[in-house]
Amino acid sequence: MRDDGLIDLEAQLTDLKDIDYPLSSGLRKVGEPVHDLFIRVTVDREFTIVDVEASADWVPYPGACQRITPAYRQLIGLNLVRGFRRTVGEMFADVRGCSHLTELLLSLPTMAIQTLATFLRDNDQANEKPFQLDRCHALETTTDTVMRFYPRWYRGDAEK
Repeated sequence: MRDDGLIDLEAQLTDLKDIDYPLSSGLRKVGEPVHDLFIRVTVDREFTIVDVEASADWVPYPGACQRITPAYRQLIGLNLVRGFRRTVGEMFADVRGCSHLTELLLSLPTMAIQTLATFLRDNDQANEKPFQLDRCHALETTTDTVMRFYPRWYRGDAEK
């Protein structure tokens, strides 16, 4: 977590081949990436995206692939835990995005939750329901797991 309370989430894809790799745009020697892509998304504590930086340092089609990176600033204002994956799929489908950068984005909701969990209390002594409850099947508030580890927040079997 940054001093201003924001969280930077970073994802990178580096595609290296163990042989010289011919591309239409030229030969990539062993050790030279075919792709080296990076995206940083900055979120607030509610998982709303406040900034995005995307780069494509190594690409199969230099000068062309990089032109799409500014489009990823359209993510600003989206929330990582409210329909993010579906929205990203719609926004950057086909020629509207880079398939590899878009795939990197799909891991960010999980990354954000795990990162924020580092800074939150993981017990039932807090005044508010722990963040992780009702966010996965194991921690659904009608489960035995919640009854055992978070009894204050257990709400019983919903089907009874």
